[in-house]
Amino acid sequence: MAQPKVLFVLTSADKMPTGESTGWWLSEFAHPYTILAPHANITIASPKGGPAPLDSNSVAHAKSTNDSVSATFLSTQSSLWETTVPLSTLTGHAGEYAAIFFVGGHGPMVDLANDPESIALIREFYSADKVIAAVCHGPAALINVTLDDGRHLLEGLKVTGFTDSEEANTGVKVPFSLQQRLDQASGGGFVRGEDWKEMVEVGRHGKLITGQNPGSAAAVGGAILEAIKA
Repeated sequence: MAQPKVLFVLTSADKMPTGESTGWWLSEFAHPYTILAPHANITIASPKGGPAPLDSNSVAHAKSTNDSVSATFLSTQSSLWETTVPLSTLTGHAGEYAAIFFVGGHGPMVDLANDPESIALIREFYSADKVIAAVCHGPAALINVTLDDGRHLLEGLKVTGFTDSEEANTGVKVPFSLQQRLDQASGGGFVRGEDWKEMVEVGRHGKLITGQNPGSAAAVGGAILEAIKA
């Protein structure tokens, strides 16, 4: 039997509005990919397609924490983020996939939060009753998604993502508070655990999966795997 297909989405943004370098976060791609790759046919996409920028800070973080999964991924899988598929080519294909997953890093706050093709694709995945997942800053892709009836995708649901207190420790000047935007979009449904500790929220009958921070990436990957096997 053919393996289920999972779409990973990376940011194309390499700069914050301040000019500071950004991109996607290494461990938030490496851990879910390593968990899912043996069980799924994975496509890697980004708004622009082609090379997607890796945040160099995440490489340093992986080294400082002796993250062997990320180290192996970095040294063996570079073709995955150097040859991403443009999101524009995937519109209309949500039915072929079991899940869509948004990798974090500050970059999604710059492009995916307002990208019309990403928003349309998320709406397609929702309408097809597919799994929608994101980790850390990846949930920024969800903050402006409305459904055909005008309701927000997150309305009445529990959701998590990078918190204000965690953000304060990064030293990065962000264009908005992800915690506040997720809380507004969900109608007060933002939930959180301890700063920097694993926290995953699964809702919508297993079809909405969000993780709070980099330490939640592996658990998000495991939750996606459980959901697509169900």
